[in-house]
Amino acid sequence: MRFLRRSLTGIFLLSMTLVLLAWAGNTVRSAVEARLGQEPRSFAQREREFSVNVLTLAPQSIVPELTAFGELRSQRTLDLRSATGGIVRHASDALVEGGAVTAGQLLLRIDPVEAEAALARIRANVQDAEAELRDAERALDLGRDELAAARAQAALRDQALARAVDLQARGVGTAATVEEAELAASSAAAAVLTRRQSIASAEARIDQATTGLARVRIDLAEAERNLAETEVIAAFDGTLSDVTISPGGRVTANEMFARLVDPSMLEVAFRVSTSQYARLLDGAGNLTPAPVSVALDASGVNLTALGRITREGASVGTGQTGRQLFAQLDAAPGFRPGDFVTVRIAEPALDDVALLPATAVGSDQMILTVDADDRLQPVPVDVLRRQGDDVIIAAGGLAGLTVVMERSPLLGAGIKVRPIRPGVIAEETAQMITLDPDRRARLIAYVAEGQMPDEVKARIIAQLEQEEVSFETVERLESRMGS
Repeated sequence: MRFLRRSLTGIFLLSMTLVLLAWAGNTVRSAVEARLGQEPRSFAQREREFSVNVLTLAPQSIVPELTAFGELRSQRTLDLRSATGGIVRHASDALVEGGAVTAGQLLLRIDPVEAEAALARIRANVQDAEAELRDAERALDLGRDELAAARAQAALRDQALARAVDLQARGVGTAATVEEAELAASSAAAAVLTRRQSIASAEARIDQATTGLARVRIDLAEAERNLAETEVIAAFDGTLSDVTISPGGRVTANEMFARLVDPSMLEVAFRVSTSQYARLLDGAGNLTPAPVSVALDASGVNLTALGRITREGASVGTGQTGRQLFAQLDAAPGFRPGDFVTVRIAEPALDDVALLPATAVGSDQMILTVDADDRLQPVPVDVLRRQGDDVIIAAGGLAGLTVVMERSPLLGAGIKVRPIRPGVIAEETAQMITLDPDRRARLIAYVAEGQMPDEVKARIIAQLEQEEVSFETVERLESRMGS
């Protein structure tokens, strides 16, 4: 009996469970059918506006600026070398790395003992050569006197021969006397010839002595120069670098021991592309002396100097491109040879052009302009130069247009925008509105069903539940609901 009662109770409970499940399923089915039978909700569609920064395009004359990088050099650099070898006996206190020297200052003195001894020997040789020349001149004078005496003797012998011949013709003299006079005259003529040969030898001796004296005088000048070259003198005002010598050291002939650099005569060498180089040429194809500005950023301290382009490289160079240019600097305090600097070159001025931010021009060479209805219209432009974050465009026919300063993928033709002009501060005052119950409920339901973080949902719902709600918030939510 008890088993039967328990069985009936179980069957009753099972039946009730099945009834409840059927009733719940029917309720869900009815709710779904009612939901599906409702008309879809529709919300007012609002056109989205984008705030854009704009400017008014105004034609003007602009001097484009070309930027390059270069290295400073000194136009006057001298390698200091020792013309003779020896031990350094004296070195100037300024003969150190970075030492400042003046023109004519003694930098180095090499031991002059050998040069002085060689000079003394050459001077003795000069004295010997001068003595030899004087002796040859005296011998020539004596030879000339002897020649005059021999000629006088020959004249007397000729007169004696003439008398002997005359006496023989008158029958007074003899043939032997005439022959004796002829022999004497012949001997006198031979003596004259001998004296003439002596004079010729004396003249040749003078020539040789003169040549020998000239040679030893050349040796003397060379010895004096060698002695003078034991002292190294600064040729101009400058600063020393690459110093490798000190007192007591030994140098060899033609050894470089320092380099003298003039830091006041600086130039900058820089390289530009071929197209940039072509813009620096005049109508005749010659390089223009364009002004340049050189800047060196040294730990936040910007050193600047001005100058002008003076010349260009003779060749491009192996593995190089473009052109190498040189610009001479004016006053350049703080700069030193070897500094890596930024060079800005002023190109010839461009007329009827406009300066725009580089972000205003797209890759298709188009800009976006704002028409009278605050809608965007693309306009093609001719980009003449790009310098830094700006571009220079030809402004012909574009004057007065309102141009978008920053393009983005969201902007395109026909899109409505809210222009913001530079220099105008937009006072955005939050506009508060009062929502009707239905509108408030729709917004709260949309936020609650949306896929936003819980804290964001709570914050927005709290704002919507207030009596007055920000118009911007409502507009943003309704624009999303209608999208």
